[in-house]
Amino acid sequence: MSSSRTFEDKQPQRRASSGFEFLKGVGQVTGGTLLSITMLASSIVAGGLVGLAVSFRNLPDVRQLRNFFPSETTYIYDVKGKLLTSIHGEANREVASLDRISPNLKRAVLASEDSHFYDHHGINPVGVGRAVVVNWAAGGVKEGGSTVTMQLVKNLFLTRKRAFTRKIAEGVLAIRLEQILSKDQILEMYLNQVYWGHNNYGVQTAARSYFNKSAEYLNLGESAMMAGLIQAPEEFSPFVSMKLAKQKQKEVLGRMLELNWINQQEYDNALKQEIKLGKIKSFQGSALPYVTNAVAQELAKKFGRDALLKGGMRVQTTVDAEFQQMAEQTVSKWHKSLLGQGLSKNQIALVAIDPRTHFIKALVGGVDSKTSEFNRATQAQRQPGSAFKPFVYYTAFATGKFAPDTTVVDAPVSYRDGDGWYYPKNYDGGFSGSMSIRQALSVSRNIPVIKIGKSVGMNKVIEACRTLGIMSPMEPVTSLPLGAIGVTPLEMASAYATFANYGWQSPPTVIVRVTDSSGNVLLDNTPKPQLVLDPWASAAIIDVMRTVMTNGTGKGAAIGRPAAGKTGTTSSEKDIWFVGTVPQLTTAVWVGRDDNKQLASGATGGGMVAPVWRDFMQKALKDVPAENFKPPSKFPRPKPN
Repeated sequence: MSSSRTFEDKQPQRRASSGFEFLKGVGQVTGGTLLSITMLASSIVAGGLVGLAVSFRNLPDVRQLRNFFPSETTYIYDVKGKLLTSIHGEANREVASLDRISPNLKRAVLASEDSHFYDHHGINPVGVGRAVVVNWAAGGVKEGGSTVTMQLVKNLFLTRKRAFTRKIAEGVLAIRLEQILSKDQILEMYLNQVYWGHNNYGVQTAARSYFNKSAEYLNLGESAMMAGLIQAPEEFSPFVSMKLAKQKQKEVLGRMLELNWINQQEYDNALKQEIKLGKIKSFQGSALPYVTNAVAQELAKKFGRDALLKGGMRVQTTVDAEFQQMAEQTVSKWHKSLLGQGLSKNQIALVAIDPRTHFIKALVGGVDSKTSEFNRATQAQRQPGSAFKPFVYYTAFATGKFAPDTTVVDAPVSYRDGDGWYYPKNYDGGFSGSMSIRQALSVSRNIPVIKIGKSVGMNKVIEACRTLGIMSPMEPVTSLPLGAIGVTPLEMASAYATFANYGWQSPPTVIVRVTDSSGNVLLDNTPKPQLVLDPWASAAIIDVMRTVMTNGTGKGAAIGRPAAGKTGTTSSEKDIWFVGTVPQLTTAVWVGRDDNKQLASGATGGGMVAPVWRDFMQKALKDVPAENFKPPSKFPRPKPN
């Protein structure tokens, strides 16, 4: 956090002690007597502190500050660099190097807090002596006499209790600190450590909050106003009282003029400069809470919550803010539409993933993040119903024993299941006889998929699901192929995306890259795809799901370009789905109620969710060229095993 540059105005023209007008008229002490007392007190204090520096061996070791990193705010951006939110604990701080801080601000702070900063060695004997006299005359603590170095060690190591012993400790630590750090390093650390009010720690966050600009570009008027905040930030804050803030600004400018650090023209111009206030930014809400909350959870899991709140990470997400807002608006629109269709209290979750990278492009966890930030896209485990069937058929295709044209009989069947018998039924209660797997999936028949699942083995189906990233509890029961498990929309979208990428998979993520505040890369999620599924079987299930959208239950999702997908409806009509994909984008849409009650009699994924998917995909793909999927014939078919 140090800077090799030298403070620009280390030796400004100034009058030595004539600037300290505070001493005039204190009590009944005459000027000559006051000077004598001040010199005597200065000598005693200076000599005493040097001696104490040897004896105070139980004080903190200031050498650790060589590697000190203050807590910093974490910033989360969209894929194009738009700030979405900031995350921090108590301290909202963004560290700025000394050469990126306005010279105006550095001069103003030193004029106000420690005009002899570049001359002393941690303590200013004249200042301490003056404080002794002022406090003696006042009968209490009125002036501290602290240098910038003393204030820094107080903030870092000591309590804020005003006591003589603490003041001695400040002096001792200040002397030690000046022996191991340069003046510029100390000033940089101080400016980044000091509290500026409204939860802003350090000059950068304060400048952005008060004036909506970087600390590098503060003019003289703004700098003087900021310097005036240090002693009582909330009292003199321009957000609280512009009158008091201007009063302190004038005092700081007057001190700078007195020291000859600015001239009369600069003083006059600074007082006239218009102050354009920013806004208080600490603990503000997120622009896209479903996205940023998911990011925060991923960061906390990877780095720990302490690093998230204090580590000053810079996070680039995979999401375009405008694209996400379009997705949220689509969900809100269809929520109202479905209410009109009798689906009271409906919630909707939507996840869109690029199957080529497994980057999440949209993540909508509910109909309104302002009323509920519970992220149903990543946290709600709901039954997928028939949207689970492609996993069973993929497993069959991967054995090499089945193909889309394999015949299966849709007829009554019964299975011993635990202590009783299980009699599976189709949604319409009837049976259709012999049909191909393609047709069975197209019209979403239940009996055929159970037969295929039993044939290949339910444990193999579970194994395929685990490979696809579905981690919910699963038992190899007869009803498994009908989706009698809990999954999240994110799991469903990611699994279908792996099919769409012909078996190649990267971990789904909402984060592209994470760096620290200095630009060092902490996490790089550049896709590193691995082939986890059989390519022919993946292409085959995509090919079959294309039929779902052209001739089956998913016709309501047709978008006028090659697409594959599957409807999902649970027998109790509590969860309805549509999950579908084009080569460039995979999207899962779920509709249900938080209380897990029936949506409405006759509610189906094909009738009520497919139109939501279609509407979103048409908007999402507006400027994206249509692409064809690769046919299964492009890949070698697995040998039967």
